[in-house]
Amino acid sequence: MRKVSISILFMLVSLTWGTTWLAMRIAVETIPPVFATGMRFMFAAPFLIIIAWLRKKTLLFPPGQRLFQFVICIFYFCIPFSLMIYGETYVNSGLAAIIFANMPVAVLIASVLFLNEKAKLMQIAGLTIAITALTGILLEETNTSTESHWQGITALISAVLIHAIIYTQCKKRSCTVSVITFNALPCL
Repeated sequence: MRKVSISILFMLVSLTWGTTWLAMRIAVETIPPVFATGMRFMFAAPFLIIIAWLRKKTLLFPPGQRLFQFVICIFYFCIPFSLMIYGETYVNSGLAAIIFANMPVAVLIASVLFLNEKAKLMQIAGLTIAITALTGILLEETNTSTESHWQGITALISAVLIHAIIYTQCKKRSCTVSVITFNALPCL
């Protein structure tokens, strides 16, 4: 029974995450990016708040970290997700997903730069492969496209970098709130 549950949950996560980029692509063809971002969070927030209430999780960060919660609202949710949807107005959803899949690479670089973490040889090798692959894909994708294609790529890469910086700031501040607390209130 446990294996079946895990398999079903894995399929649900894959389906949800896999269709996100397609849904964003459809949204940008009909409504402005900032409005699409607002709608996305407006629909998600009530569910997350109900989950927080059911699990008896607080919606606020601990005292002393509430200003950082506001920073997360702006720099983890509002700006990056608007940039993601804006970026998809210029590039296809597959390329957008590939760019955003490089989030671990950006987090590793930000951790080295902002947290003075030491990268292991395997991490450096993975980083090199990922950056080389992404560069190759971007060059191939943009080989025949216009300058507006680069607008989308720049917006998506900016979103990735902003996310990575906030991730490292969470680690630096020992931000140990629950995932529900981290996501519920900022969605509003």
